[in-house]
Amino acid sequence: MGHWAWFSVFIILISPVIAAEKIATPVHGIAMHGAPKYGPDFKHFDYVNPNAPKGGTVREHAIGAFDSFNPFIIKGRPAAGFRALGPGLVYETLLTSSLDEAFTEYGLIAESVEMPDDRSWVAFTLRQEARWHDGKPITVDDVIFSFNSLKGKGSPFYKFYYGNVAKAEKAGERRVLFSFSPGENRELPLITGQLPIIPKHYWVKKDITKTTLEPPLGSGPYKIASFEAGRSITFERVKDYWGANIPVNVGRHNFDRQRIDYYRDSAVALEAFKSGNYDFRAENTSKLWATGYDSPAFKKGLFKKEEIRHENPTGMQGFLFNTRKEIFKAPLVRKALAYAFDFEWTNKNLFYGQYMRSESFYSNSELASRGLPSKEELAILIPFKGKIPPEVFTQAYKPPSTDGSGRIRKNLRQAKKLLEQAGWVIKNKKLTHKTTGKTFEFELLLISPAFERISLPVRKNLSRLGIKMDIRVVDSAQYQKRVTDFDFDMMTGSMGQSLSPGNEQRDFWGSAAAARNGSRNFIGIKNPVIDQLVEKIIGAPDRESLIIRTRALDRVLLWNHYVIPHWHIRSFRVAYWDKFGRPAKPPKYGLGFDSWWVDQAKEKALSSQLSSSKK
Repeated sequence: MGHWAWFSVFIILISPVIAAEKIATPVHGIAMHGAPKYGPDFKHFDYVNPNAPKGGTVREHAIGAFDSFNPFIIKGRPAAGFRALGPGLVYETLLTSSLDEAFTEYGLIAESVEMPDDRSWVAFTLRQEARWHDGKPITVDDVIFSFNSLKGKGSPFYKFYYGNVAKAEKAGERRVLFSFSPGENRELPLITGQLPIIPKHYWVKKDITKTTLEPPLGSGPYKIASFEAGRSITFERVKDYWGANIPVNVGRHNFDRQRIDYYRDSAVALEAFKSGNYDFRAENTSKLWATGYDSPAFKKGLFKKEEIRHENPTGMQGFLFNTRKEIFKAPLVRKALAYAFDFEWTNKNLFYGQYMRSESFYSNSELASRGLPSKEELAILIPFKGKIPPEVFTQAYKPPSTDGSGRIRKNLRQAKKLLEQAGWVIKNKKLTHKTTGKTFEFELLLISPAFERISLPVRKNLSRLGIKMDIRVVDSAQYQKRVTDFDFDMMTGSMGQSLSPGNEQRDFWGSAAAARNGSRNFIGIKNPVIDQLVEKIIGAPDRESLIIRTRALDRVLLWNHYVIPHWHIRSFRVAYWDKFGRPAKPPKYGLGFDSWWVDQAKEKALSSQLSSSKK
């Protein structure tokens, strides 16, 4: 044996030992900053009823259709109930989050987690009792296969989200070790815990890059009982579910069956709800919430409407500019068009005064910028002076506002002035570029006709500036394809946020994501300063610095005028037929519907009243 051959064998032999030497104190859960709220001996989350009865059926709805049970790729339309990240009904993860902490995760498939102080790696020890629905144990090989398959063959999101996770390797019979690339990224242990775990023995015989309607093998609390392609899907609770009694699941997953019916649009879906065709509905349209639920059943109290307050960051919804398009590259142009949206009139006349104007990408949270930059924020922002809008340092961001009367001549004069500064002038009643001679025309892409009533007044105001805005409503399949390919001029969209922003910010704002189809950088932002600010957020060593760095990024995003901000509301608006029980204490950061249950006495009374009304 030659010297180099012997040395290679030596390296191979000692590699597992090196992996095994990466050992830290095992813990039951980890927090992004600080310590977990729940101790190692906790029995259940505070916002559940540990004695909630099991049983019954809940019927829900979705809009559009589905053609796949594979949520891990950008192809197809995955069925409701499947998630690309985090635990869903069928697939599970190593860790799962609580809904009353900013960002803390506890063991699900993993019974414990280890990481060093610098968070340069993380190791998980799997629960011995963890099982797939076919009875086979969940193994370290399954975890490694999941990581390699999703990062290598799944949606581009995985490659991006787990870009700093270098490798996964076996470090014991039930212990798996993830090593991270060099650099400060304290979120990596937690987002590694969010990785969906899929069964190697099932998927190794299949092509994970293709859509499928074969009911998959999972490990979660539910499995598919039946489905009608594109129209409905029914999940049934797994009676011998391995994880039913672990602390993170106690009091949850109480329905025996969950059926999801698909409707072609929200108007049809609402009528179906009022007719009793499904049981629970979250409402996102203010007009429907104010006027759409009036019916004999509602007046009799057979179904209820309720607003449930929450402390979730509401993120940013708005008219999103596609800055890949030449017409929207200039910040002055984007700033000008914001003056054509009269939120105050819209809120009063279309929304029944239900909404607040969004003034931050992190609204309804301590992460939102406010007032002028603090001393700590300035320390971050001043090195970028000359590379970011000067207003960042001198003004608190406020979107254009009106008196709500519908008369916005003053705003339109300001918009005209800005457009002239950007090189646009009126010729023959059309806004025309002085240099190129092109007229200002673009298309607004919508997925729902409900947004037309909001967009039509904007179109009217823009026409007074000589701008032609076409409104295009397309079906869900076409909409998804066009958004995935960034084939739009302007769209209505939203960027949801968590209380602990991190690696996903690269997908929202990062230059690398701008050219990657399927990313959430819909706007097409390619800005080196924003890239650096995102990395500062990812490397934040504590909660205080995370807040400061996020506020700094927020200011830069706002003053670049990438969106025309919409609105937000600080409660869940839900309607439900009166057959449910639910815990007395709701979670702070979620609805927690999976901790509700069917109350047999209420369901019996409801059934009796419905029978009487039909006679």
